[in-house]
Amino acid sequence: MAPPNPDSPSETKMVFICGSALRGQPDHEGMRSSTFICQTKTKPIYRMHSAENGWHPAIYFVAANGIAIPGEVYEMTLVDFKRLCANEPPHMYPAEVLLEEGDAIAFFYPQELVEKYNWLDISDYGGWASYKAAVAQP
Repeated sequence: MAPPNPDSPSETKMVFICGSALRGQPDHEGMRSSTFICQTKTKPIYRMHSAENGWHPAIYFVAANGIAIPGEVYEMTLVDFKRLCANEPPHMYPAEVLLEEGDAIAFFYPQELVEKYNWLDISDYGGWASYKAAVAQP
């Protein structure tokens, strides 16, 4: 028997979403062909910043002073995952994220670029949706 083809459209990936593709956020429509699995949080080993003046979140691993980032896990086909990768902002890259229970793939941003541009640390807002709601208040 042949091993599974990693490029097969029937292969799936578990993807942690914590930004504008969350339910109720403007880019959620792009998740329509993916299957919502659950709401969860990461282990408290990450930080979240508002990149590009609030265009998207930038998360990265930290050895100390991390927080648990809330988000959602989706199961998506490899085709959908590749489309998601192609639509992510420049410099974002997929990598394993450690969740409260289990792991998935998330999109990270290089910490050195976050620091270079001095983007606002929004780790204490309670997630991307909470941050966006707070900054939308008049």
